[in-house]
Amino acid sequence: MGTDVDLGRVGLASAASVAASAAWYAAWGNRLARLDEAYAGDAAPPAWVLPVELARSGAVAAAVAVLARRSGTEGPGDAVRLGAGLWGAFPVVLLTGSVVHEQVPWQQAAIHAGDWLVKLLLVSLVVGRRR
Repeated sequence: MGTDVDLGRVGLASAASVAASAAWYAAWGNRLARLDEAYAGDAAPPAWVLPVELARSGAVAAAVAVLARRSGTEGPGDAVRLGAGLWGAFPVVLLTGSVVHEQVPWQQAAIHAGDWLVKLLLVSLVVGRRR
């Protein structure tokens, strides 16, 4: 990654992303459970899920940090544009494919798309700020 990326911001963005996602799915969990039985039930996730989610979020945050640095992202406006562009280019494309090709209900895909929008905007704002 090089010294141009603030690893503290990457860590903060990773933790914030996991927290935001937990809040998102707490709010939308009942709806999601009605759409897909895989999300039904009140069982707490296994202990290994949190470190996996932190690692996944860390990978995204590191990639966004590199992109923000290399694209000259400066300030919150640029960061929001970067996050929104990444959201449209990746999660939206992938989730649309799941609706079209795998018959995933569009409402389920929309819940996941919303989570990704929040995460990418949050991560972009945290890592896209200049020192």
